[in-house]
Amino acid sequence: MSRIGKLPIIIPEGTSAVISDHTLDIVGKKGELKQVINQTKLNFEIENNVIKITKKTEDRESASLYGLTRTLIANMIIGVSEGFKKELEFNGIGYRASVAGQVLTLSLGYSHPIIYQAPEDIQISVEKNKITILGADKQKVGQVAAEIRSFRKPEPYKGKGIKYADEVIRRKAGKTGAK
Repeated sequence: MSRIGKLPIIIPEGTSAVISDHTLDIVGKKGELKQVINQTKLNFEIENNVIKITKKTEDRESASLYGLTRTLIANMIIGVSEGFKKELEFNGIGYRASVAGQVLTLSLGYSHPIIYQAPEDIQISVEKNKITILGADKQKVGQVAAEIRSFRKPEPYKGKGIKYADEVIRRKAGKTGAK
């Protein structure tokens, strides 16, 4: 039995939620998000700025959707009211990054610069050796961060590459001299 699914979702001031045609629309100060919801297995009630989810039947599929749906909706509400943020750090000699509008240009030691076009609803900023990614959709923010990190993953010997700000890279000892 899901303990997460039972929790009510409180809608903060300045945010509104509407259910229509198997779609949940949430609008807030940071943007608008839509999610397709399964109304054949779950019941949704919106009253007094609280969303409550209940299962229609006690089968395995309903149980698996119960907590997942509640968490997705809660993340949508946090996203449109506060937003989500991921920070990446890059280390390496000659590594640089710059942003012009929605285009991130990275110089990561390859023979060519890497140009990354960010999605419309994602903002990217660069400050010294930090790349900050902001957006309302938690999944998109995480995906963009993962794509940027994949251009040059951190290596364990010198620590060069792009890593999450809170990521710890375990360092390895290099070669030992011949005796």
